[in-house]
Amino acid sequence: MDDVEIDPDRLYDRFEEFNRIGATEQGGVNRPALSDANRSARDRLCEWFREAGLEVTIDEMGNVFGRREGERDDLPPVLIGSHVDSQYNGGQYDGVIGVLGGLEIVEALSDAGERTRRPIEVVSWSNEEGVRFQPDMLGSGVFAGAFDLEFALSRADGEGNTFGEELERIGYAGDEPCRPRDLHCYFELHVEQGPRLERRGLSVAAVEGVYGFAWLSVTFEGMADHAGPTPMHEREDALVAASDVVGAVRRLTASGGEDLVGTVGSLEVEPDAINVIPETVELTVDLRSHDDDVVSSAVDRIRREVEWAAEREGIDYRLEELMRIEPRTFDTDCVETVEAAIEAAGYEGTRLVSGAGHDASYLDDVCPTGMVFVPSLEGVSHRESEFTEWSDVVAGVEVLCEVVRQKAAE
Repeated sequence: MDDVEIDPDRLYDRFEEFNRIGATEQGGVNRPALSDANRSARDRLCEWFREAGLEVTIDEMGNVFGRREGERDDLPPVLIGSHVDSQYNGGQYDGVIGVLGGLEIVEALSDAGERTRRPIEVVSWSNEEGVRFQPDMLGSGVFAGAFDLEFALSRADGEGNTFGEELERIGYAGDEPCRPRDLHCYFELHVEQGPRLERRGLSVAAVEGVYGFAWLSVTFEGMADHAGPTPMHEREDALVAASDVVGAVRRLTASGGEDLVGTVGSLEVEPDAINVIPETVELTVDLRSHDDDVVSSAVDRIRREVEWAAEREGIDYRLEELMRIEPRTFDTDCVETVEAAIEAAGYEGTRLVSGAGHDASYLDDVCPTGMVFVPSLEGVSHRESEFTEWSDVVAGVEVLCEVVRQKAAE
């Protein structure tokens, strides 16, 4: 990459220091959005941005931007970044390498005395994970115009605290408007969160797009009764109906489409007692594919399975579609730019479609967008044992640096 060189040691030292914030005993991090640990992480990031000579701005959703001037500061910037909020007891790499990698890139450019034609901005988006406030990707969603600001600020956690209240509490309710603006392009570096790169022995990939998905909430209402005296043919067991749907989701993925995946990730049973027939069961269904027709067909099939399960058990049900995001196919030039950068940096790469959602999904509505993936050990993510070899992290940052240099020169 000519005379611009990433400093792997500086990047690693920052990574290690950053992940002491909210560290867990099992080697992960616990920094859910707008928590005290998330505030400390934001504080440290802003300090590093300013030390690197970046102009820091914070918008109404708490999205944090660090801007490096260009020769033509009137031109739309190249935006790079990801997020620093985590799952509850999540991994160290998810999101973080995209933000710290972006910071390392602008510092490497400054170290080499290279001033790009366009400005470069590094961003940390708010509430990407969505574990405390739903839906996920709220910060980038409002920025891209997918959600209203009022809707986002009104989202509440399990204790009734709203996003807006907590944003004020931690001191990150910024003045900058959170709305679409003119960007030259957006790129995001992220761990794959799947096993394909590792299995192929590759360090980096150009991401072609992101799966679309639908989230469903299903509630079955039966009748609680004693587990002993109640005859089997007289029971109205909500958990039996729910179990039928769990099995149907798994069977559907075998025939509903080549890349279709389905998950029942949450199940709540009441009264949740060993000797009482379950009266109420709430469950969630997550359906994903890169083909929107496949997702739609899967949703229709699960609606029918829910109806049939309730009918067999003689109980009532409610079904709500919580969220629906269409599949994304990223800008061809952005994907090809990443591929060329992989070759220029001396790595063997491939193309992948992401099964996980990312802020890039929403940025794709605002500007040409691309992503860079690096491997996840055994495909593990969203848990404390998440791990990526440091050499692979460095490879991803080197590739993204070459991408940024090319796009910022346009």
